[in-house]
Amino acid sequence: MSKTTRATQALHRAGVPFSVHTYEYDPNAERIGLQAAEAIGTDPSTVLKTLMVLVDGMPACAVVPSDKEVNLKKLAAALGGKAAQMMKPADAERVTGYHVGGISPFGQKKRVPILIERSAFAHMEVFMNGGQRGLQVKLRPTDAVSALDARVVELV
Repeated sequence: MSKTTRATQALHRAGVPFSVHTYEYDPNAERIGLQAAEAIGTDPSTVLKTLMVLVDGMPACAVVPSDKEVNLKKLAAALGGKAAQMMKPADAERVTGYHVGGISPFGQKKRVPILIERSAFAHMEVFMNGGQRGLQVKLRPTDAVSALDARVVELV
């Protein structure tokens, strides 16, 4: 497994300190983020999942703890929209350039608005997908916000 991805390159360019963690990805896992947390041996609330969504038909990215579900009404409202829905996997892959299970908010092919769930800031460090199945990056949530030019909002 390569530990250099568009995501890790984007973090290096942004000057963000991070560490790389690999684990055995299970393509049959019911919830990928929870499987990652278990494989890494950390609290699921520290592993943030990357969700690609459409808000009034426009792509966006929501980053929420793996043990929570995004509230689509809150998500739409945070972006000034009326309705939000999950993006189809093939569309998410096309927009991000990553495969489902390896979608990172860092280094996506197309720049989209990125929102990070406020509760992630209860932790000094969090894990986020590193741009490949079975690869997580560990960093401070504040560094993620600055690297992504993300907004911190309540999404769950």
